[in-house]
Amino acid sequence: QGRANEQEGNAKFDLPRKSLHTYIWQEVQRHNQETDQWLVINRKVYDVTGWVDRHPGGRQVLNYYAGEDATDVFRAMHPDPDIVLLYLKPLLIGELAPEEPNQERNKNSQLVEDFQELRRTLETMNMFNANLGFFFLHFAQVLILEALAWVIVWHFGSGWLITIFISFLLVVAQVQGAILQHDLGHLSIFKKSKWNRLMQKVVMGHFEGLSAKWWNNRHFQHHVKTNIYPKDPDIDVGPLFVIGELQPVKVCLEILSTREIFQEVALRKVYTLDIAWASSFYIRYFITFGPFYGIFGTMVLLESPWVAYITQMSHIPMKMSKEENQDWFSTQVLATCNVEQSLFNDWFTGHLNFQIEHHLFPTMPCHNYHKVAPLVKSLCAKHGLQYVNKPILKAFGDILRALTCFRT
Repeated sequence: QGRANEQEGNAKFDLPRKSLHTYIWQEVQRHNQETDQWLVINRKVYDVTGWVDRHPGGRQVLNYYAGEDATDVFRAMHPDPDIVLLYLKPLLIGELAPEEPNQERNKNSQLVEDFQELRRTLETMNMFNANLGFFFLHFAQVLILEALAWVIVWHFGSGWLITIFISFLLVVAQVQGAILQHDLGHLSIFKKSKWNRLMQKVVMGHFEGLSAKWWNNRHFQHHVKTNIYPKDPDIDVGPLFVIGELQPVKVCLEILSTREIFQEVALRKVYTLDIAWASSFYIRYFITFGPFYGIFGTMVLLESPWVAYITQMSHIPMKMSKEENQDWFSTQVLATCNVEQSLFNDWFTGHLNFQIEHHLFPTMPCHNYHKVAPLVKSLCAKHGLQYVNKPILKAFGDILRALTCFRT
């Protein structure tokens, strides 16, 4: 039965066969260098060396899986594998020899098979289909809050109490906009990827003032190698604090400055369209609030550590390690924790209180996480993996407890 399910699940990945060359895992694992990168997807062997610079998710994502089985991460990050097949076909160089296992021998084959069966079950349950009405209301929330803030300051002036109140409204709008662009960046709202990417540019650029490409490049690395040093950029950003037992890590308990973001973009690649969208945000904000607060005052209105707390509370207290080449399920569960569900927690975190489910299924719409959580928890129990779920205040406290003092 398991073999039949595997064949059924892999059928859509099968490519025309012309007496493909066969490889053993030892041979595949030798091709893990910057200039020589092979990887395995559903037993097919691909040479992606010449493709890395054109990969929409960034070159590092492919670099990190060179010489490894990438079946589960490939399926996790691509909502429509049929389209990706068009790009994979010319990269195909062979397949694993019949006597070779589906993944490296150090991985738990039964756990891998059980997780893939779980994904097929969730696809049958339509858990990857988005409720567009849910996301429309989410976007409407952002628009209404921003408009309300301007109307209030225009009508009542810029006194201290008014300023505090509209700052709160604008921070909520900013955070909820950031959460929305996160869903768009994972292609989890629209069935057509191009609409997700277009709307992400609009929301991330015009409503957040940041580069969508810059965010995607960093965030996808975080997803594919969560809490793995030094591959996860979220735990490798500078020697300010020491987290865990591996390395000094700076924890950004405030939103990254615009200056830092544009420096990184300029150093790597100039994203003209992203810069144009981001510029429109600052132009709009200065026109709207500049007459009341000036340039400095307008920028101060937007400062908040909210997003950083949402993201860091699920990872910083969890396991951090160097590369161990574990299976996808174990890697994500050990490096991630959840926060208990409530109406407030769901809204405050944008449903990212279900970070375990999000990391296992990044393209799943966030409103479905709570529905699949019991199945994920059951699979964890079956294989002896701890499914961590904690109160939100404890999660905030664990951020501070995970930090030691400044490095000397």
